[in-house]
Amino acid sequence: MGVYLFAFLFFFMALGVPIAFAMAMGLAATIHVWGGISFSMLFQQIFQGINSFTFIAVPMFILAGELMSRVGIIDDILLLCRVVMGWVPGSLANANIVASMFFAGVSGSAVADTSAIGGALIPAMVKEGYDDDFSVAVTASSSVIGPIIPPSIGMVLYGATLGTSISAMFMGGLVPGILLGLGLMIPATYLSIKRKYPRNTEKYTPKQITHAFVRAIPALLMPVIILGGILGGVCSPTEAASVAILYSIIVGVFYYRSLNLKILVDCMVKAMIQSGAVLLIAAVACPVGWLVAMGKVPVILAAFITSITSNKFIVLLLINIFLLILGCGIDANVSLLIFAPILAPLAVSMGVHPIHFAIIFILNITIGLATPPYGVCLFIGSSIAKIPLSRTMKAVIPFCLVEIAVLLLTTYVPAIALAVPRMLGLI
Repeated sequence: MGVYLFAFLFFFMALGVPIAFAMAMGLAATIHVWGGISFSMLFQQIFQGINSFTFIAVPMFILAGELMSRVGIIDDILLLCRVVMGWVPGSLANANIVASMFFAGVSGSAVADTSAIGGALIPAMVKEGYDDDFSVAVTASSSVIGPIIPPSIGMVLYGATLGTSISAMFMGGLVPGILLGLGLMIPATYLSIKRKYPRNTEKYTPKQITHAFVRAIPALLMPVIILGGILGGVCSPTEAASVAILYSIIVGVFYYRSLNLKILVDCMVKAMIQSGAVLLIAAVACPVGWLVAMGKVPVILAAFITSITSNKFIVLLLINIFLLILGCGIDANVSLLIFAPILAPLAVSMGVHPIHFAIIFILNITIGLATPPYGVCLFIGSSIAKIPLSRTMKAVIPFCLVEIAVLLLTTYVPAIALAVPRMLGLI
């Protein structure tokens, strides 16, 4: 059954059928060929796949990110990053990375990060003298931090699908996210010095520095409110997402005074379209997982891998290689919803902590957003810079190597992902 299912799934995907419909058609074809399963069971599984209170957080966080990116918060984040990173060689490139780390605490989405940060900084970097392919590479690779530093839409989907603690995953992503940001600064700084990119020589007065920090307070408070509410037991991740929307509206109306009814409706429409696409895939992924379980794919896979090796570290390496290759051609959410239910039990059976594997999995699929040939963030960045995708593929390689290094470090040093959740008593 598993062979039929994945054969049909990849066949319809190869024909160019949209992912959700390819999955649905693959399910229908498998049930028709295999027989013995009622289509009413398929519809029940689709309903159960989406009938989760946790999934409400997905459109909520998407809407909060849309609102915060439209009210003017990006300009304040960029100003703060310029002030903080102005003394570093390749200051604007490093400011780009730091801005992505700040914006990650607002949006939780790599695509939103590339669109918002890239729309402002890629033209500014090119104008200041940076190569356009380098500018896109920095933006696309640093956008990967978005789904790692909380809040994270990917972690919400993972938690809702596998029943893993979202709060623990949020905290588990903090250290890897920060390591990603610091690691990406190494090739950014080295290449900036080597290619003699411009360095910001402007001297900021204490008054200007203070002003930059004050202006950025609303942006810095967003993750504090979300994480503080969750960790303090005041609200669940889903409820925290609704608080984030309310906070975004209040900040947009009373602080920036740039949010009006037209912008609010536009943000709601965009959030509905994005979340509709994600949740449609989530709904269809549930019966896929159900059929995979009926076909005993996880058991067969576990038996196959353990027949080759029983070494936990080698198994994790094989999983990393598989997911990195998968991320080069398949959407991150699709990889999560289809393969996480298959691989997570295998990893846990080998002695890997569920939260540790969740962070490894999220890191893998988000790195794929910036890797050639089909990295979504590369497509967006290239369209902003108006350059061929082939040029950015070569430029992003040094940054992808750093991200893979952080992935391997997180894989083989569990404390990187587990220290903060343990310290906070979440695991």
